[in-house]
Amino acid sequence: MKCLIQRVKYASVTVDGEVTGKIDEGYLILFGASQTDEVGIADAMAKKVVNLRIFEDENGKMNLSLLDVGGEALIVSQFTLYANCKHGNRPSFIEACEPVRANEIYEYFCEKVESFGVRVKKGVFGADMKVELLNDGPVTIMLDSEEIVKGKAK
Repeated sequence: MKCLIQRVKYASVTVDGEVTGKIDEGYLILFGASQTDEVGIADAMAKKVVNLRIFEDENGKMNLSLLDVGGEALIVSQFTLYANCKHGNRPSFIEACEPVRANEIYEYFCEKVESFGVRVKKGVFGADMKVELLNDGPVTIMLDSEEIVKGKAK
């Protein structure tokens, strides 16, 4: 599971000219599930996301979490996070989770983030989405369950 997190002043997603999700200060999270992901991994990743301290405190240090600042989350499904570009110039997506199961994991992840008290808005799974944001910092962090969750078993 991968979560590309962008700390934003605002973000929105539009499908067919209609805004389907819009937030003010918080995180734009591009979310991708792999073939080996399961809901237990989504639990751990959601906990990591909401507790990640990448907002500045009164001393200008990244020391505050999404929960600390009362931020929101716009979570957008993006299977292209699992693009494999090792061979040739056309990406392969064989590592990405199949759509039905990926949507289940995506919805579960969104619910889990919301269960921590974060206001969550979403894109539309599988749709052609237009994403607009003002990256704050800019701060962009990639969380990969291979390093964060699965690596703990080693």
